[in-house]
Amino acid sequence: MTILTLVRHGETAWNFGGRIQGSTDIPLNDTGRVQAQGVAEILAAENAGREVTVVSSDLSRAAETADIIAAALGTTVSRRLAGLRERSYGDAEGMDAATFHATFGPWGTAQVPNAEAWPVVRERALAAIAEVVAETPEGVDVIAVAHGALIREVIMHATDGEFPRAGERLPNCSATVFRLDGESWEMLAYAGVVS
Repeated sequence: MTILTLVRHGETAWNFGGRIQGSTDIPLNDTGRVQAQGVAEILAAENAGREVTVVSSDLSRAAETADIIAAALGTTVSRRLAGLRERSYGDAEGMDAATFHATFGPWGTAQVPNAEAWPVVRERALAAIAEVVAETPEGVDVIAVAHGALIREVIMHATDGEFPRAGERLPNCSATVFRLDGESWEMLAYAGVVS
């Protein structure tokens, strides 16, 4: 049995400007660093006296958020995994919402050239998590820092699509906690926000 905490990275300039990042490597802004410090302090308090391993996506916004969290826990990030990267939004990366809608139509029905298919995002996310959990000793919890769309896919897998609700965005530096027992997933806390 493993406790897995999925944390969305802190804010970037593109988050602030409402632009689609996807797999484009945009760094944290100053607000994102403050958010990361806030979630780091909470996770350090919640995990006091427990063994934790911290991993992240290899994109810089997640990597820096994970470094801040690991430092608060008195450890370092053990792995950076490409499998935890954000979904590639293909030709839509860099667009704001208005440009996206004018170019491709509504979110739910848009067909974006070169975008990564949703089932592929879910499959690689679950494979990366399974790899980390398999390598983590019994009794050690996992904190993984990743990205909003990828975390949404994991939540939908764990809850059979019950969460997140349609149109709901996961806030920057929100944390969602699961209990993993073999193939069984149980969501313990949903998108807790740190401000």
